[in-house]
Amino acid sequence: MSLNSPNLPWYALHIRSRFEKVATKHLSDKGYEAYIPLHKSTRRWSDRRTTVELPLFRGYTFCRFDIQNRLPVLMVPGVLSIVGIGKSPATIPESQISSLQRVIASGMQCGPWPFLQAGERVSVERGPLAGLRGTVVEVKSGLRLVLSLPLLQRSVAVEIDRHCVDLDLDHAVFAHQQLV
Repeated sequence: MSLNSPNLPWYALHIRSRFEKVATKHLSDKGYEAYIPLHKSTRRWSDRRTTVELPLFRGYTFCRFDIQNRLPVLMVPGVLSIVGIGKSPATIPESQISSLQRVIASGMQCGPWPFLQAGERVSVERGPLAGLRGTVVEVKSGLRLVLSLPLLQRSVAVEIDRHCVDLDLDHAVFAHQQLV
């Protein structure tokens, strides 16, 4: 099995502050499939404005690798640890990584968002993000879809038109059954 096999699970790596891009490049150079979701942010100085790409999850990057052979990953400059529960590294579901990749690839405005435990769940039915599920927060005349990664306790917000989403009935029925 090669280092970047799609059969290997994704792991979140805790990275030294402001080292996310460097660590991801080192991992890729070593043959690992590494992914750092980036968002565009406009920065304003007294004399100019510029748009920069920043990590969506500061201090984290994602990588596929065999957990039994984790030492080379931990030796990459900037990598502090593998995110897990207790001392056990935890995998990130493929669906969460592919949802992040779709949001970034869509070109829609997105950015970090505070992690939400509770909120209304919806399914995106139309548009470039069709098929995704997330939590919705109302923002002025539009909606903001929030995709959460519970393991990292981080979320991503993407602005979306109201007509693109429908109530996630599977989640609503489940929540109703829990209340009864």
